[in-house]
Amino acid sequence: LYDDKVSNNSTQKQKNRENNLKILMRVNFLKRLESSVDSFRITLYNFASNIENILHKIEEFEAGNEASIEDINTIELEDMESEEWLDDEFSIGKKVKINLCDMNTIGWKEDLEDDLQIALHILEDMKKVISKEDEKLNKLKSKIIEKLEKPINTYNNKPNTKIIIFTAFADTANYLYEELKDFNLSLHLQTAKITGSGTNKSTLNIHNEFNNILCYFSPLSKNKNLKQNEKEIDILIATDCISEGQNLQDCDTLINYDIHWNPVRIIQRFGRVDRIGSKNEYIQLINFWPQISLDEYINLKNRVETRMFMVDTTATGEDNVLTNQSSQMEFRKQQLQKLQTEVVDIEDMDSSISITDLGLNDFRIDLINFIQSKGDIKDASCGVHTVCKKDTTKNIDEGVVFVLKNINNNSNTLNTNQLHPFYLIYISQDGQIKQNHLNVKNILDTLRVLCKTNDEPIEEVYEIFNDETKDGRDMSIYSNLLNSAISSIVQTKEESDIESLFSGGGTSFLEDTMSGVDDFELIAFVVIK
Repeated sequence: LYDDKVSNNSTQKQKNRENNLKILMRVNFLKRLESSVDSFRITLYNFASNIENILHKIEEFEAGNEASIEDINTIELEDMESEEWLDDEFSIGKKVKINLCDMNTIGWKEDLEDDLQIALHILEDMKKVISKEDEKLNKLKSKIIEKLEKPINTYNNKPNTKIIIFTAFADTANYLYEELKDFNLSLHLQTAKITGSGTNKSTLNIHNEFNNILCYFSPLSKNKNLKQNEKEIDILIATDCISEGQNLQDCDTLINYDIHWNPVRIIQRFGRVDRIGSKNEYIQLINFWPQISLDEYINLKNRVETRMFMVDTTATGEDNVLTNQSSQMEFRKQQLQKLQTEVVDIEDMDSSISITDLGLNDFRIDLINFIQSKGDIKDASCGVHTVCKKDTTKNIDEGVVFVLKNINNNSNTLNTNQLHPFYLIYISQDGQIKQNHLNVKNILDTLRVLCKTNDEPIEEVYEIFNDETKDGRDMSIYSNLLNSAISSIVQTKEESDIESLFSGGGTSFLEDTMSGVDDFELIAFVVIK
């Protein structure tokens, strides 16, 4: 029974752990590409070099492996417990070392050689992307020129030319400094670079110590008295090593050259210029989002914006620095008052209203109005379904929307699903997930379009469904779609666990597990024909 339980848990299967590792590596590579082409090149080069070093060690091992194996076999058991059996010359790994004599070096060598060829091929293609053809870099240069031509603030009758350029990677900071320093000098701008590792640099003839560079960049806020006609730093390129605890409000423009996974880090970055004591009437934030086709793989924009929205919702309501939209907190306050006075008394409701519920307030009002006119639905049986007509003009294609209830009390500890324990999944007829359970608002909008104005069955579509299912006797098609829908929830949970490894606040691995179908009960489903 124990073995069966473990085998059903997809997180614990070796195959899925290896697939998760592939996801980790893919996201890491693509996030570096999102940052800059040079950062991606460096990562690829290091990856290929590491493979070459391992292949070299394998070849050395195979050339003299008989003596090594013979020596190892003569070591006593107590010596092995102290790891003295490891041969440093023929061991691989950093913190965890593995002796090559315990591995299938022939098969591993073939796989490594395949990986090396792929990496070298991609690296060769990336070398063709020179700085002149780097569209992202050229866009950054145009933003610098635009700021000079149209300054948003002036001080002592001089335009404010100061810009902070943030990046998550030191490799990108080094690349930007080398590519921008001469360009900026041609515009009579001084440039500096600060990273947590490596050497700080500037185009001024000054001591390039961390705090000294910051003083020359923001002398007023740092109380730095510069000599008359002494030049200041105009453009500061930095990693997140300066995103906390620094007063840099002399600057009025901050550019996120790449976006950090954690929205709190973005708020911290902007907090360097959005501070009390700023001499600037306006401050500006510019975000470089990943190209659309790249973001389809890493889903950075949606994840960060969703997290930022949650941070904004649970904090002051004024912390969302990613959009120009005003806070919705006042709107929600008005909606809550409307609920209290016009729709229903909160004391009459079975459960309390959370801040996330108000984001779906329109649907709540629809439900309350329906219950008032049609009666309560709490006694409706599970598994009810209906058939609706597709609407390709609104991207509503053939498929099924499943309404599920999670019966595993240990799940959703991170509150990633607004409707927990209920889950909505929109899956196409061919088994592709069109909208997963995290897109609650979109799925509810889809259901509203399909169902709200239709009070009677639609004959032209339910006849197709009845013929397909033999009047409900053969539901195998929809059983398979249901299994795929539930699998998507489990997969999304596992990918979220992997992502949590990169964010602060700990990881969600093994904190709340889902094994599959046994965790869910089918409440209802809407077939779209």
